[in-house]
Amino acid sequence: MHHDKDASPPPPGPVTAGDCAQLLADLRGTVPLVQCVTNAVVTNFTANVLLAIGAAPAMVDLPGEARQFAPVASGVLLNLGTPTGPQREAMLEAADAANSAGTPWVLDPVAVGFLTLRTETAATLASRRPTIIRGNASEIIALAGAGGGGRGVDSVDEPDAALDAARSLASRHGSVVAVSGAVDAIVPPSGTVVGVANGTPLLTRVTGGGCALGAVMAAFASLTPDPLLAAAAATGAYTLAAEAAAARAAGPGTFAVHFLDALAALAPDDVERGLQLQESL
Repeated sequence: MHHDKDASPPPPGPVTAGDCAQLLADLRGTVPLVQCVTNAVVTNFTANVLLAIGAAPAMVDLPGEARQFAPVASGVLLNLGTPTGPQREAMLEAADAANSAGTPWVLDPVAVGFLTLRTETAATLASRRPTIIRGNASEIIALAGAGGGGRGVDSVDEPDAALDAARSLASRHGSVVAVSGAVDAIVPPSGTVVGVANGTPLLTRVTGGGCALGAVMAAFASLTPDPLLAAAAATGAYTLAAEAAAARAAGPGTFAVHFLDALAALAPDDVERGLQLQESL
């Protein structure tokens, strides 16, 4: 399901656990097709996460094909983790084609800041007005031009410190900005910031823990014209499944396996009962 970018979005209202639960039910009913132009380290995990939650992955990242595929995808993820020359070209193609077709898309500016090439590419993509920008605190601060980035993919800033940068990015580009942390902050271009307080530190111990969330956000963004709700619902489902997996895991290795099972087993009722939302962070 595609949404016209020129249509006026509904006025932002409070996101409820019930809204997020309904969106998970909608995802299971529609099986969104998510095009992933993502990094070499996380491709397999990202595809498995999408399959587990009930979406369909398409790892279409070649120039020429990326432009062709974005209009038929339900949603698109552009992740800058390992930005080869062809991938950067494919990302720009996919962003432009998604915008033309009204396909929602997510930008994940992995490790921007110190590394010039990916930082310049991320800035160019951000100017194309992503539906959602997702990153850790250091990535969001760097993308907003307010800091030098983190230590590789690790954040050295707290989410609270990124709120001003996220608000700046959101208003500048008309994007919802999702900042990961102990409480994930979902920042709209205007209106109330929503916090999601679920999750587990084990997500940071598995390669792709954050990157795959960007793909899940692209799936949820295809289900509603409200990207604030989409980002919150994706984050909520993802972190609730992570909590369930952490309760059964002996460490990072078994956590990754249990996490896929927990995503598949997660029911809308689990979201309605377990989601911990905070407003006005």
